[in-house]
Amino acid sequence: MSNKGIRRSLRIKIISMGNAETGKSCIIKRYCEKRFVHKYLATIGIDYGVTKISVKDRDVKVNIFDMAGHPIFYEVRNEFYRDAQGAILVFDVSDRVSFESLDAWVQEMHNEMGDKTEVDNTIVCVCANKIDKKRAVDEMEGRLWADSRGYNYFEVSAQTGEGINDMFQMLFDGVVSTVDNGGKRLPVQTQLGYTKEQIDAIQRLKNSKSDFERLGLSPGASKDDVNKAYRKLAVLLHPDKSVAPGSEDAFKLLVSARTALLKRCQ
Repeated sequence: MSNKGIRRSLRIKIISMGNAETGKSCIIKRYCEKRFVHKYLATIGIDYGVTKISVKDRDVKVNIFDMAGHPIFYEVRNEFYRDAQGAILVFDVSDRVSFESLDAWVQEMHNEMGDKTEVDNTIVCVCANKIDKKRAVDEMEGRLWADSRGYNYFEVSAQTGEGINDMFQMLFDGVVSTVDNGGKRLPVQTQLGYTKEQIDAIQRLKNSKSDFERLGLSPGASKDDVNKAYRKLAVLLHPDKSVAPGSEDAFKLLVSARTALLKRCQ
């Protein structure tokens, strides 16, 4: 029998990264065991699991290294970065500190892998976990962070299972495609289309406590100041030109704030 067309099985290495209590272990258990663990049990150093899947008609054995997020376990987890082909980078949408720590985790991965080529060819899926809870991080902010770094982004809930299978499917497909491409990662197709400046403006309009603050002005600003600030923001956020999530609502807040301030200036 000819071996032509038979594709060899693969063994791949996946790691998890992110602060303690963001739900890394729960995400992995939800996928591998189809269950949610309600009681929090801290990962001590490293937890290891194996699952077998089929990707593109190929048998794939997945070795998952679930790395403890607490700083005291750095000396344990630092050995497991090398040769990782994929990573899930997890933050808790209800905990802003976990989101702000993502850059430090990426830097740790760079430091421990050492080889920039290896880092660049690692498939990273950013997981915005616990979307069933009250949010401290908006989707657009998380998506912008991931898109601007060329990472895949997923909104997930380990508790309900939402988004988990899609995330792992993308992760495994990406790793297998990289292997098939001679170890070189294919570019992530992002739908960014908007800038950090637009996101910052939307968040300021949404979260400010006064109309002056919404337009970035000090109390007592002149009519000309109001109109100038309005025009600058209108160019950024007009719904006909901006695809940033939340642009339409932010533009309505902008118009309302301008109208109110101009009345005061009369």
